[in-house]
Amino acid sequence: MKQVLLVFVGGGIGSALRYMVGKFLKTSASGFPWSTFSVNVLGSLLIGILMGATLKNSSFSENQTLLLITGLCGGFTTFSAFAYENQVFLKEGDFTSFFIYTFGSIGLGLAAVFLGLFISKSF
Repeated sequence: MKQVLLVFVGGGIGSALRYMVGKFLKTSASGFPWSTFSVNVLGSLLIGILMGATLKNSSFSENQTLLLITGLCGGFTTFSAFAYENQVFLKEGDFTSFFIYTFGSIGLGLAAVFLGLFISKSF
């Protein structure tokens, strides 16, 4: 139960930070979503730093990892986990999983949004 609470607290902080970035960086007049773009890049940088520190010298406990990586980064952006997992596939030379995961996530994610919009219009 303690682990769930740590993820919950970290996720809340990450979500609040994402909201604040969204308020600070508005979508440009051209329609480019700068806040989402920035959050995804910053979240990916943050998870890279945190995972690198953890792997380099095992300086984080499991609880700190749950709070900061799973919770904070997960609440801030799930894209950070997506980017990290793809980096692992590339590092391991698992190009098949990389392509399936990358293009499957993007393609199916977009398709799911369109399907959800279609379904919601039916109600």
